[in-house]
Parts: sequence; C-alpha cells; structure tokens
Amino acid sequence: MSALEEVYSKIESYRSEIIEMQRELTCRPALGPENGGSGEHDKADYVKEQLGLLKPDVFYEVHAPDERAAGGYRPNLVAAWDGSQAGKPVWVLSHLDIVPPGDLSLWAGDPYQAQVEEDKIIGRGVEDNQHGIVSSYFAVKAIVASNQELPRKVGLVLVADEETGSKYGLEYLLHEKRELFTEHDLIIVPDAGNEEGTMIEVGEKSMLWLKFTITGAQCHASTPEKGRNSLFGAAHLIVELENLKKRFALRNPLFSPQESTFEPTKIEANVPNVNTIPGRDIFYMDCRILPDYKLDEIVEEATHISENVAQKLDLKIDVEAVHRLDCAPPTPEDSPVVSSLARAIHEVTGQTARPTGIGGGTVAAFFREAGLPAAVWSTISPTAHQANEYCSIKNLITDAKIMAAVFLSG
Repeated sequence: MSALEEVYSKIESYRSEIIEMQRELTCRPALGPENGGSGEHDKADYVKEQLGLLKPDVFYEVHAPDERAAGGYRPNLVAAWDGSQAGKPVWVLSHLDIVPPGDLSLWAGDPYQAQVEEDKIIGRGVEDNQHGIVSSYFAVKAIVASNQELPRKVGLVLVADEETGSKYGLEYLLHEKRELFTEHDLIIVPDAGNEEGTMIEVGEKSMLWLKFTITGAQCHASTPEKGRNSLFGAAHLIVELENLKKRFALRNPLFSPQESTFEPTKIEANVPNVNTIPGRDIFYMDCRILPDYKLDEIVEEATHISENVAQKLDLKIDVEAVHRLDCAPPTPEDSPVVSSLARAIHEVTGQTARPTGIGGGTVAAFFREAGLPAAVWSTISPTAHQANEYCSIKNLITDAKIMAAVFLSG
C-alpha cells in the first residue's frame, strides 16, 4: 500500500469520528454579535482541544478586540505542522461562525442538534463552514496517524466573523500576522464550490448594494390627483433599471453567470393601510459586477436613470450605495494552488476541475487584496443558510482525501 493509499484508508475509517465532530461543532452555536450571539468561543475551544491532539508545531490563538463579544474579543486559531519544508507551504482557511437558523418551523428538528440520515448530516453550520473544518482536520489527522512525513508546511487557520464582514476574522489576522503568509504559499478556502467538486473559484465579481428612496406626496387613495404615488414611481424605476443590463452587457466566460447582474431585492414597508397612496418608498438592488467595470460607473448610470424617472413623474429619487466591495485581482488560473488542487481532484475522483469566477463574495478576497493567491474549493451540498442545511458524509471523506493529496504532494 502506498503512502497516499494508507492515508486514504485512514480517512475512510474515520466516518463515525467525522459524524461525532460535526455533532460537537453543531451544538456549539458560533454566532457573532450582529446575529444575536456572543462570538465563536465555545466552538473555538472545542476545535483547539481537537487540534492539540494532533500536536502541531505552531499553535496559537489571535484575539480580535470586540467589546460586544464574550471576553471582549473574537477568537482566531492558527495551527501548523512544519514538515520537511521542501515544498511550498499550504494553508487551509475555514470559518468558525455561522448564521442564525431562521424560522425554526421550517426545520425538521433542532438546528443545533445534528441529525444523520443515511449520507446526510443535518444541522446549522454543518456545510457552512464545518465542512471545511472537518475535512481539513481529518486530512491532517490521517497523515499524522500514518506517520507520514509532510514534504511541506501545512497550516489550518480558523477565523471568526466571516458571516458578518471579517473585520474580526481574516481582515484582522492579515493586519496583525501578515508574516504568516507569503505570495508563494498555496492557500485553500473550502467555502464554495459545486456538487461535483470540480469548481475551483479564482475570482469574484464586485459587489454593490444600491438603495433607492422615492419621495412623492401621500394622500387618500380616492383622490390620487392630490398626491404623487411613490409606489408607482418605484415600480416604474425598477423597470427602467433593467437598462443597466444593456448598458453593462459584457460577458466573461470565466464567471458563472458570465454577465453582470442587477436584481431588485428588498422593499421596505410604506403605508400600513390600503386606502392611502404612499408618499415614500424604499427598495434595494443587488449588483454583482464583472471586473471590466468600475462601480462608480454603475452608480452614475443608476443615478442618471433615477433622475429621468423622477423628472417624468414629478418625484424626488435619492440613490445611495449602502455597500460596495470592489473585486480583488483574481488568482491566476495557472497558479500553483489551482494546479495542485486540480491534480489532487483528478487523482482522487478522476474528474477534471476548472478555474471559475463567481458572483458571490468569499473571504478569499482579503487574501487576494493582500497579493496572496487563494483558491476557493469544496464539494458542496448547496444548502448553506437554508433550513435543514446538510452536508454529505461521502463528500467530507472525499474532500479530506483531496486535501491530504495536496498536503503530501511535493
């Protein structure tokens, strides 16, 4: 049996331990203060205990000050095994925090008590992002248990605050411990992917959230001539904003979808009764923009469209960018981390993986902004943030094998 085959066999033997770790992680809700929690401390303490059993050569915790959280800080963990130092260091970054379960009536059981149904583990956080935590942990555990010598430094990083901005997570870690990483390192973020495990995310679109405030004049619905209907204005504006798709129509085959997207989403409540014409309406638009365009161009065009509608309907329309995140430079498609992952995926599953760009934002953007090429990859079950979130035990085992193959490659 080859070294890799021995490691793979070990990973397969960990099925019951994988389930148990998922249960232990799930019953320790790691909610940030914005989501009604006190932080990630309980989960971090459990993970620290488990990592300690693998005797890492480097092992410490970085506290990001946050007076709203328990103890006044948010925990970030760093563990590394030195290896022979012959190959380029590889890091796997997962996040400890989760989102709230939402409407409990939509769950088949307690979201914080993981349930197993055949190949599925069900519970809040089991996929996002305990999948990454568990698969990377058992990849290292199998290598340690098999007494295999690592040809490179291997590190596991577990951060706080990914779900609410990363100010107390990776952003803080890169500010305080930038020396941890170099541009030559292989950085894997197991927090997005597809069900086949063949998507290696190397780039993200820019993100822009626009707020439109339409102001008219409120009046009784039986005398509309006395008012100016802001809801009619909002509806008209939403239709006119479809022109953004024509104005910014470039396509990029790296991304899925290939074009920029402009979608009206949230609308705030206006008048509480049916027989009143509203004088103020507010709605929002989520924009995911290809790197070919600057966000200021989008804001300028949306403002121009709004001004035209306002003039036509005798309304006042204000446009505000309530959130914007300019995309980071993409990871080169031929970078070592992409190549290593693609080889490992083919070796374990026989499938061909391809670099892809996405519209959603991931924590990898902070690495890329810092000049650190990172690849986002995982064999996911597409249930993150949903009720009855689940992950596949088979996928956890497969991903642990793929990570082990990367760790042991020269």
